[in-house]
Amino acid sequence: MKVLIVEDQFIEAYDLQLTLERNGHSVTGIAASAQEAMASIEKNTPDLVCLDIFIKGAVNGIELAETLQALGIGFVFISANSGKTILDRAKVTNPYGFIIKPFREEDILTTIEIAGYRHNHKQEQLWEQRTNLQQRLNALDTSGKVLSEKLVQTGAVLQSYYPFDYLELGFNETGIKQALLRKGFSEYRFLSHNELPEINKPNPKSHSNLFENGGHDIYTGQAFTALCRSSARCRYIAETFGIRSLIVLTGTIAKSSFSLLICSRQPDYYNKQHVIMNDVVTAYFEKLFNARDLELTPVNKVSPKKQLTAHRHITGAFVGTNSKMLSVYDAATRVAPSDTSVLILGENGTGKEHVARYIHKLSSRAEKSFVAVNCAAIPANLAESILFGHEKGAFTGANERHIGKFELAENGTIFLDEIGEMPIELQVKLLRVLQENEIERVGGQKPIKINARIIAATNKNLEEEVSTGRFRIDLFYRLYVFPVNIPPLRERTEDIINLAGYFIEGYCKKLNRGLMKLSAAAAEQLIKYSWPGNVRQLEHAIQRAIIMTDGEIINELPLPKTTVTGHTALQEFAIDSVKTIQEMERDYIYHILKKCQGKVYGTGGAAELLNLPPSTLNSKMKKLGISSKFI
Repeated sequence: MKVLIVEDQFIEAYDLQLTLERNGHSVTGIAASAQEAMASIEKNTPDLVCLDIFIKGAVNGIELAETLQALGIGFVFISANSGKTILDRAKVTNPYGFIIKPFREEDILTTIEIAGYRHNHKQEQLWEQRTNLQQRLNALDTSGKVLSEKLVQTGAVLQSYYPFDYLELGFNETGIKQALLRKGFSEYRFLSHNELPEINKPNPKSHSNLFENGGHDIYTGQAFTALCRSSARCRYIAETFGIRSLIVLTGTIAKSSFSLLICSRQPDYYNKQHVIMNDVVTAYFEKLFNARDLELTPVNKVSPKKQLTAHRHITGAFVGTNSKMLSVYDAATRVAPSDTSVLILGENGTGKEHVARYIHKLSSRAEKSFVAVNCAAIPANLAESILFGHEKGAFTGANERHIGKFELAENGTIFLDEIGEMPIELQVKLLRVLQENEIERVGGQKPIKINARIIAATNKNLEEEVSTGRFRIDLFYRLYVFPVNIPPLRERTEDIINLAGYFIEGYCKKLNRGLMKLSAAAAEQLIKYSWPGNVRQLEHAIQRAIIMTDGEIINELPLPKTTVTGHTALQEFAIDSVKTIQEMERDYIYHILKKCQGKVYGTGGAAELLNLPPSTLNSKMKKLGISSKFI
């Protein structure tokens, strides 16, 4: 591998050079500043750059890293410490690794190996996504479709590659605009030219005035803010739809130039990685639309607030319209077809396993096993045996061969929940699995090749765990190939009522109850609560409410009070959340029996209220350990 070293301490740089060359790598040069580094890159482009964060000069290491990222050159940071502040600054630039001073040869070689793997894999993944996008667009059947239908079909495909909240197609010569506003996971509102002025305020500037340079541009952060200052059109889009970043693509349809705005409500959402797919999208739009599509739709044919549904593959329950949560499922949809390792980040109860199963169901491994492992629940002395298996006689009590979780997940997916709780000595062995795709059973004599996709999840801040030495930095970067961040429920309050309705419908069906509803007071209670236990806590609160409510209206939910620190709520939730369906069913039957004063049979008895045959109720009572004489 060709490596450029950017380090202003010559002795340290020379020592690093000797280590790399001794182990078969080629060093293209040593640069003491960003200016020297760029000059060296122009002469001999390296495969990788080892970059000191604190190089001297007008441009520091992090600023140089942004340039390298734009050029598509991989890099690892060199730093004298791995404190949280440094990691936070470095993380934004998506480095391939970290080398901590003073250098240890083992750490250098491991980091370089990981960086090479990640860089090559990332490039392959980007080109794979590009090819996949091209195939999916070409497979669309748009024959006989009107513009709105063409735009929705195309937007649904683009959503997985360019996640957007608002997409606008504008024809520069005529000023005609058509747009899609995302309303749900697979739902869009089509906005015709006649509707846009009503929404975006009168006299918006045309696209030709908005983007004078043409070409393909990304506007995020300060660049987007500057664009909004100079362009009334951009301000209207930002103010009306809450847009905070966008990509603009330009091309020509029927001799008329067009601009395609792909917009997100999240800042810094788009990056140079999207550029690799821009020409595919532009070429498709040039082929998709014709001269008739450029004509202005008459006002009397406009269907106000027309809602269109795209046929996107939805596996399992997805409820909500929150932009951050929609982005989670967009990312999951995008990564599912590949075998890339995924790291799901989120607080307890946010639905990390649900997202992992969603990825598995959309992958080519869907027909194979999905094996979930809670790393926090595995006893340290049995962890290796549980994950990798053991041979007969490997230790006292090993009376037969045991197949581990990784082998059970062969050709499928293994989900390592709470990966942050994994003991440090086991992390080394997991790293080998990721590097070599092989395991070794406890007491085994030879390695066993495995083929299982790894999806990991944690509720911890792994950067902090790395900085304190509780989590290996090399394993962190191996797993941090494709991170997915799930927002807590308190950040998606617009989804709470829909989620509550989904749980009410499900549990009423399971508990054989008629469909219940929330009162206005109960709905307000849900909205105002802070939900320290997230979606899981909401689910259990709905369960309790259904069991404890006699009528069809839920007027109040039994929610624990939260303190400023949240400890009371978390403690109370931790006790309550372990109840099973059977325990909930027992509580419910007990509640009905109490209401019927212990009467099981006949008119007014519990069997009648539950709409169950008395023999069935009697059987359930015996199974659940309920005796009517103690009611």
